[in-house]
Amino acid sequence: MFSSHLFRAPLGVPFFLMVFAFMLVAFPGSPRAAEGIASTEIDGSDFQSAHDALVEAIEAEGMVVGAVLPFGEMLERTGKQAEGGDAGPYRHAELIQFCSAALAHKMVREDAAQIAFCPLSIAIYVPAANPSRVVVAYRTPGGGTPARTQAGDLLARLVSRAARLARLRW
Repeated sequence: MFSSHLFRAPLGVPFFLMVFAFMLVAFPGSPRAAEGIASTEIDGSDFQSAHDALVEAIEAEGMVVGAVLPFGEMLERTGKQAEGGDAGPYRHAELIQFCSAALAHKMVREDAAQIAFCPLSIAIYVPAANPSRVVVAYRTPGGGTPARTQAGDLLARLVSRAARLARLRW
């Protein structure tokens, strides 16, 4: 029987995040968003306001945040170990995971492999090099199927609403 605890890293950080962090440190990309990733800069806000606005936007759609992963802290911790003191590219960074059960059902009914999109997640971060810049980013599921299009629309709507709400908090 498969036991997920066998694939967890120390301190409860999921194994895939450890691999992802290593890839970011070992193979840094350009500062622009990668293909398949949509990003929005939230002007006139700070990290905490943007975080709260994103959670609020998710909950307003009737969904529950399943996890908030402190990716920046994890990357800083592992970066110091791997790179001898490099704190990483973020001042703050989190991955917020959530799920729409109805949308998940649609997606996996279309194609069982679309389980890879679940749970949906949105990243929020502040670059270390520019601490006044707040960015929200997510993987675009593409428009290959009706449910993937619906998921993309949902993610875009959540980010748009969060950006508006985050600006109001100032």
